[in-house]
Amino acid sequence: MRTLMKQKLLLQNARVVDPSQKLDAVCDVLCADGLIERVAPDIRACGDMRVIDASGLVLAPGLVDLHTHLRDPGLTQKEDILSGAAAAAAGGVTTLCAMPNTAPACDTPETVRYILDKAKDAPCRVLPVGAITKGLAGKELTDMHALAESGVCAFSDDGVPVATADLMAKALARSAQLSLPVFAHTEDRSLSRGGIVNRGVWSEKLGVGGIPNAAEDVGTARELALLMNAPEGARLHICHVSTAGSAAMLADAKARGLAVTAETCPHYFMFTEDKLALGDADYRMNPPLRTEKDRAAIERAVLDGVIDVIATDHAPHTPEEKADFLTAPNGVIGMETSFSASYTALCLPGKLTLSELISKMSCRPAQILGAGGGTLKPGARADLFLFNPDAWWTVEPARLHGKSKNCVFKGCRLCARIKMTVLAGRIVFQEEN
Repeated sequence: MRTLMKQKLLLQNARVVDPSQKLDAVCDVLCADGLIERVAPDIRACGDMRVIDASGLVLAPGLVDLHTHLRDPGLTQKEDILSGAAAAAAGGVTTLCAMPNTAPACDTPETVRYILDKAKDAPCRVLPVGAITKGLAGKELTDMHALAESGVCAFSDDGVPVATADLMAKALARSAQLSLPVFAHTEDRSLSRGGIVNRGVWSEKLGVGGIPNAAEDVGTARELALLMNAPEGARLHICHVSTAGSAAMLADAKARGLAVTAETCPHYFMFTEDKLALGDADYRMNPPLRTEKDRAAIERAVLDGVIDVIATDHAPHTPEEKADFLTAPNGVIGMETSFSASYTALCLPGKLTLSELISKMSCRPAQILGAGGGTLKPGARADLFLFNPDAWWTVEPARLHGKSKNCVFKGCRLCARIKMTVLAGRIVFQEEN
């Protein structure tokens, strides 16, 4: 990665796609002092502008990833804030949410300040998610007010579900007072305990514990029931949806007007549990890859808007940790592949328009956070990325920018290559020729 700085940056002749303005046209984009100054055809270059000819490329608002694990503090052998941000920038991501399951957990203002201080010079905007319970132990709520004042963007115990309905109800009530969303890992651990893959054909073939669909579905049902009874202003976001049952419950909840949003990850609408035939722990994550019925239902929920957002659940682990299929921790990385994978699976076959995909990966997650981004309107932050919609590439984990290489798309041939990422008017990633 190279970091290049210039007071004014003019990107010319790109196809500019900005769903926030219903814009899809060949235009120039002028960035000045970290902001979008103008989007129009034939902007004249002058003075100290740095000019980039973006002919043949698509320019869009920078991606916003609502769900990542940067492992910092405490687990930096897997990833750290700067390496994770470098991976993000290489994938067109300009804002990410960092989940709190670090060591220590992000459950105090001091840890929030550590993350924000370390991220000051990162090539991506890093927004800490505050823990709901102290130490993610599910026993006592954190000081959510203090965490909000210190700069968290949301609350979650992701990695584990909030242990009891009572605690989750209290968290929704307090988060409503703070106008911040709660990100829910929906899982009933009494049903999933001991499972490492989807319960079904492959758990039986491999002779290992399985995670049933019911574990996620019961968890989703609980959170939706709590939201129905939460104070006005409570906002719930369901993480990494993987089952047909959860998708159906979300569709019903939205039809009834509940303030719920949801995300899934590319692997849940592209792969099934049949990947486990490879015996490779890089295809193990929680929730697990499921059946073709679930894959198709998740894809349909994305296309119908029941699932609002495509995120990554970027979860780095070292090669040593992932070496043994049975004992490896769950999780896969995804920030450098998420856009290309989604474009290949959804846009190329004509299932989603490019504008719809950008909305799900940039505009809509930015709206959920309410922290800026997701638009190229004049006066907005100059966060954007350019990609070549015709360039195919093969995912080689060794060439990825993060520390860990546990990539679920390794070896896949994907379309749409990220060429450049701009953060607040600075070029923070540029593909080397």
